[in-house]
Amino acid sequence: MEKTPSTSRSSAYLDALTQEIKKKLTRALASPAQRRNLLQDLFADIALEVDERAKDAILSRDEDGISSAEADADGPLCFFDVLADYYVKVSDSGKDILDLMLQLWSQSFASHIFSLLFHKWLFEVQLDNQEILLRYSSALVQGATNVFWIDIQTNTRRFQTLFRYLLEEVALESSRLNRIPIQAQRDLYLLLSRFILFYNSVDKLESFLGHFPELPNAFLVGGPSDFFVIELTDQLQKLKVEPVLLHYLSQMKVLHGMELRMTTSTRLKACLYSFTSPGGPMYPTRAVRHAAWDTLDSLFPVGRYPRHLISLFFRLLYPWYWPSSCWNFVVSCIKTLLYSLVGLIFSRREKPRRC
Repeated sequence: MEKTPSTSRSSAYLDALTQEIKKKLTRALASPAQRRNLLQDLFADIALEVDERAKDAILSRDEDGISSAEADADGPLCFFDVLADYYVKVSDSGKDILDLMLQLWSQSFASHIFSLLFHKWLFEVQLDNQEILLRYSSALVQGATNVFWIDIQTNTRRFQTLFRYLLEEVALESSRLNRIPIQAQRDLYLLLSRFILFYNSVDKLESFLGHFPELPNAFLVGGPSDFFVIELTDQLQKLKVEPVLLHYLSQMKVLHGMELRMTTSTRLKACLYSFTSPGGPMYPTRAVRHAAWDTLDSLFPVGRYPRHLISLFFRLLYPWYWPSSCWNFVVSCIKTLLYSLVGLIFSRREKPRRC
């Protein structure tokens, strides 16, 4: 099939980008002292969003002026998105990069770069060497974990396309999932469990749990729901960015009605309860405390009032919290009163109009 001018231009641009990546990897290999900085710069380059001028050169558009990559993009279109597609369509184009990556395998940001550039390639090609396949699979999980944490720390979703691919096109598609070793499959599911709420994919949760692979200690821990909740509670304990933590707490209401073992349910309850009190070890803000109470009462309505009474009793044991608690209580009362007055005034104004 003859290539159109736009397709040829796109291939030439992506090939030029590939050559630049190879040059930077070669420089990193030849400069041990600058290796980490060079790999970090390369990672930052491929994670950049594609600007409008580059889009015209990279994306081949159809008659309507819309490219398939743009139509499938979920969020900002980044260089790693188009390069990952390119290395699948033209599999030989990434061979030299992979050879260089293997020589830099133990370096910082190597797994980051691999997961961004070759996450689609790994599930589309046939690799006969099981040792290499296991190495690639482990690097993918490690690199994806690292880049997802970058999104967590910055409260952005730049790598959402990577997450969505691993969830929807791999975890929920047995034909692709079975291409990697069983241990890598388990690690991938545990990874996705930790970030599925962050990337707003709760609508896929039921299907995700239905595809959960069998884990070796399932007899002791429980079923897929138990593993998911355990990973989720561990993730909550590590979160330090308030907007992200609030987002997780609001999304966790989807767990209502989920069947869990007693130990898992107690673990979830204890995790949420730890965010309801000021001070150590969590030092949650007032917004986080209220969100945690809201989620806790939603998931565990039985015993709601005794929990609040016990919490109030322990708050009374710490007099230094009384001024702030009293002040917040007064402010809340004033806000409630003002909202009630405004609502009453507007309701009275609307009555004559209706008559």
